[in-house]
Amino acid sequence: MKRILTCDFETRSGADIGACGSYKYMSDPGFRPLLLAYAFDDEPVKLVDFRTQPWPQEFLDALNDEDTTLCAWNCAFEREVIHQTIGYTPPEKWVDAMVLAAVCGLPMSLDAAGKALNLSEDQAKMKDGKALIRWFCVPTKDGYFRDREKYPEKWETFKEYCIRDVETERTIFNMLRRWLPDEVEHRFWCLDQRINDNGINTDMELVENAIAFDARYKSELMDRAIAVTGMDNPNSVSQVKTWLQEQEGITVPSLNKKVVADVVAQLSTDAAKEFMEIRAGLAKSSTKKYEAIERSAGDDAHIRGCFQFYGGARTGRFAGRLVQLQNLPQNHMEDLAEARDIVRNGDYDSFYAIYDSPSKVLSELIRTALIPEPYHRFIVADFAAIEARVIAWLASEEWRLETFRNGGDIYCASASQMFGVPVVKHGVNGELRQKGKIAELALGYGGGPSAMLAFGADKLGMTDEEIAETVALWRERSPRIVALWKRLERAAIRCVVTGHYVLAAAQIAIRFDMENGILWMTLPSGRRISYFAAKYEEGTGQYNKGRKVLSYMGKDQKTGKWTRIETWGGKLVENLVQATARDCLRDSMLALTAAGFDIRAHVHDEVIITEPVGGRSVEEVYEIMGRTPDWAPGLPLRADGYETPFYMKD
Repeated sequence: MKRILTCDFETRSGADIGACGSYKYMSDPGFRPLLLAYAFDDEPVKLVDFRTQPWPQEFLDALNDEDTTLCAWNCAFEREVIHQTIGYTPPEKWVDAMVLAAVCGLPMSLDAAGKALNLSEDQAKMKDGKALIRWFCVPTKDGYFRDREKYPEKWETFKEYCIRDVETERTIFNMLRRWLPDEVEHRFWCLDQRINDNGINTDMELVENAIAFDARYKSELMDRAIAVTGMDNPNSVSQVKTWLQEQEGITVPSLNKKVVADVVAQLSTDAAKEFMEIRAGLAKSSTKKYEAIERSAGDDAHIRGCFQFYGGARTGRFAGRLVQLQNLPQNHMEDLAEARDIVRNGDYDSFYAIYDSPSKVLSELIRTALIPEPYHRFIVADFAAIEARVIAWLASEEWRLETFRNGGDIYCASASQMFGVPVVKHGVNGELRQKGKIAELALGYGGGPSAMLAFGADKLGMTDEEIAETVALWRERSPRIVALWKRLERAAIRCVVTGHYVLAAAQIAIRFDMENGILWMTLPSGRRISYFAAKYEEGTGQYNKGRKVLSYMGKDQKTGKWTRIETWGGKLVENLVQATARDCLRDSMLALTAAGFDIRAHVHDEVIITEPVGGRSVEEVYEIMGRTPDWAPGLPLRADGYETPFYMKD
């Protein structure tokens, strides 16, 4: 490998980086680099205090040296510091130690990764760093930055902290560098960096008016609540409880969602019913996404840094940042464009008069705040039923593959297989399609009756007996998928126990390897996903006490803590399927970029492209996305798409 230059900056800014992201943070007038620590390979770390020192020439020379690779923890930050102060460095020059840690199954926090690797105290991140950052990098309440010369001892400690960060990053990188992603993955990461750099355009007129509409509507609701109840503060739980006692004669233990539903059912007076309806309207949050856009948009109205490469543990999928495009509310309005125009034009009176639920409408309009570049339109395309296609291909479940090859509806086909009758959407036995859909969504990764309930089987009127029968029928009609759960679990356990590689599925090259305590699963694409500190030992979870289970170290999704996580075949298959679907997206995004398409965002299995008006068509996009990867012969991919003047869900 080329010479490695590891670096870390400490900076200051008047903007809150957690709220607005690093791009907006660095466009603030108060932004300054304060310290730079850097080291070439294993040489001693050098420190630059920009208060008294210029940029070191050897550092500047390295930025353009073809034989030097730049490295940092979350290097998007370092790249942007250099961009704002010296000039642009292409992502191809960089490797990200944080992403490498994530690839190996470690936390993306430098401190947490060091702890997971059991670094000694003199190797790990210094504990008092956060306090020092607040002291020197964040303005005081009156808007001033503290004078470093007045706090020499703190400043010296801060410099030591900066040096230590480089030492810790370098230590972790050297421990993990044997597992650096391959050239294709690095190209994909570089594309991710460029997508984050370019950002996505937003309609700030719509954003600002939506926020103003919501504030006015909530103010009017509050005035009405006061008029109906006579309360000083209708948001006060104690005042609401007292008023309900006096008005209705009922004692309310709390006002959480479950209790409120029971309370509303007991109300008898019009005043109480109206107030509880008003209170529900006040509780609806329809502008948080608009506010996130407003906070993070730059002077050119673009939001940048919305995607975290390899943010999805295990699978390598992306995580959202800032506006969180992965969980935008859906839109179902037929008059979406008309509603958007009313808000954009600031016509509050018409908006209020036309729509019974203003908060719901504003929520549905959030997607439309994302717009293409001037004189462009969006092309939006995504994979059709990608996970269902991938699991059918991985398991060689032939009737499923035939359904996809013939352009069939998998939910109808599944219901037909289970219930032994033809099922046609909106046709013969069409009522069974929804049961097929719930079964497909709930059962592919080993789910049982509880998974069916989580997807709403009871809301279809299915009894416990019908649910249990559906689970049994689904598994009976999908024996190869069931076998895949078992095959993967057995192979993973054998690999952990023996320490030798195990081939889990020869026909599509899935194998497990155990290397330095990390269990690696090789995907059909050749990429590997990791299970850090994998073990096979007696379980401690609710359902596994007294029997041996496969486990690994990871972040608990509910608590956020680094802990031991127990897993099994269905979960391994879920990881395999979602990781493979991610690799399909990777190959498509790289191919689209090579063809000259400008991807500005992506959400799950969907890409959002800005394309000149009169330019290429959506058919060209989903033709590229529908190509079967070289590594996946027989995988029946298909993509659908549409063109739109603003982002929406078609």
